Amino acid sequence: MVGIIQEQHPDRARLFMQWKQMGWPILVDSLDLLGVMVVPITLAIDEHGIIRAVNPERESIEKSFLNQNYLAPQQQTVNTIKPPDLKKLKAGTAAGTASSWRTYADALVVWGAGNQLDEAVAAYQKAITVEPGHGPSYFRLGVAYRNRYESSARKSDDFQRAVEHWTKALDMDPNQYIWRRRIQQYGPRLDKPYPFYDWVPAARQEIQARGEKPEPLRVEPGGAEFASPLKAFASNEPARPKPDAQGRVLRDKEGFIRAETAFVPAAVAPGESMRVHLAFRPNLQRKAHWNNEVEDLVFWVDPPSGWEVSNRHLSVPNPKTAVSQETRHIEFELKCPPAARPGSVRVPSYALYYACEDVNGTCLYRRQDVVLEVQVRSPR
Repeated sequence: MVGIIQEQHPDRARLFMQWKQMGWPILVDSLDLLGVMVVPITLAIDEHGIIRAVNPERESIEKSFLNQNYLAPQQQTVNTIKPPDLKKLKAGTAAGTASSWRTYADALVVWGAGNQLDEAVAAYQKAITVEPGHGPSYFRLGVAYRNRYESSARKSDDFQRAVEHWTKALDMDPNQYIWRRRIQQYGPRLDKPYPFYDWVPAARQEIQARGEKPEPLRVEPGGAEFASPLKAFASNEPARPKPDAQGRVLRDKEGFIRAETAFVPAAVAPGESMRVHLAFRPNLQRKAHWNNEVEDLVFWVDPPSGWEVSNRHLSVPNPKTAVSQETRHIEFELKCPPAARPGSVRVPSYALYYACEDVNGTCLYRRQDVVLEVQVRSPR
């Protein structure tokens, strides 16, 4: 028995397998190279490597497949699987075909080193330029962008670009279950079929109770990945006074903290909702860090007339250490008015925080205004 998963984060499947004590190997197909549209799919493969049944009935598989003896084919070629020759594949792109660029990009993502993600992104972009109507190329480019976002080579807009390319792929083929789920993983609660990773805390607890050490996760699941579906948009916050209502707190002109935004989906339709992801990162070039001996980071949203927001006032608790340099994340959801017209809408917001420069540098209370440029699309 062997399994294949279409996970963006395969180490989470490893944790799940440890939790459920699953002992068979799992292969990873984050790029959906198999072209799978829905899961799960069960393939019954005989001892000669021939698929004998697709989605066989579980109740009858023992009689219909496991207890059968299959004759070997008259001619059978045994293929030895080995890593591709990346230099040879790169040379093959001289042909300029979309297929050659896509094959090279696929190999870089699957077999290349982490520092080759820039090259993989560029190769997928070449494939799309040659064949702009190929949905899988957009999806795989989104996977590469998200991989780079979680690497040391990350660029500030990689997450947003991943979402944009997944969205383009799904627009081309709305029947693709795998592509849709990738967007929903980070998307709003109104569009979620289920909580994606709410099982992680229970899994870790039960694994530890057995005396085992849980498999580590390279990237911890975020708020959207734990969130449960909602049938109706609702705000769950009590009435709060607006912090810095007069705008007197000095702005972070020194650039101690850098803000990044991403919207899922990339554009919202009238009457629908989107999830906003914000990341606040200390500027390491200035040796900036958080001052954790004072108030928490606070974030405030001022939605335009007719727009709804799940939380206007959000905060990130300080860790127990006096100073730190971690990235702080804020997530909330916006609902677009039913009568909104297509185009760009500015949603004002701002963060308040204490940040310091260098080890013995000055610690300051600062405000950073964040204008969210939300795209409203036409209804499908």
